[in-house]
Amino acid sequence: MKAFLDSWQFWALLSAGFAALTAIFAKIGIANINSDFATLIRTVVILTVLAGIVVASGQFQPLESIAGKTWLFLVLSGLATGASWLAYFRALKIGQAAQVAPVDKLSVVLVALFGVMFLGEKLSLPNWLGVVLIMSGAVLVAWR
Repeated sequence: MKAFLDSWQFWALLSAGFAALTAIFAKIGIANINSDFATLIRTVVILTVLAGIVVASGQFQPLESIAGKTWLFLVLSGLATGASWLAYFRALKIGQAAQVAPVDKLSVVLVALFGVMFLGEKLSLPNWLGVVLIMSGAVLVAWR
């Protein structure tokens, strides 16, 4: 059991479950509020919880110990995350969660493509088939 709890698969499935709840909770939560302001509230909650976890678990490290390249890519990642959240909440505000979430998950397809193009990752034929199926599934679920 410990091996399963230490596996990437466990944490990826947990992430998927929480992401599904995020869509449902957010769709209900943004009913009577501006989507950008809702994103701000969500971000403050996340920041507060993560700061508590890092401090309580002793994982804080001196900021000067972080390399410049690490800073650059973490800042870029943060900017991309913020843009993604703003777009996601705006889409949820005007669309149905059952349509918005699958289209948002086209990020899986883009990560596969970007991983090959920019990180030199290799995908096998079954992997590419999975990418095509994910893309097709997202399109079919979003289709009205």
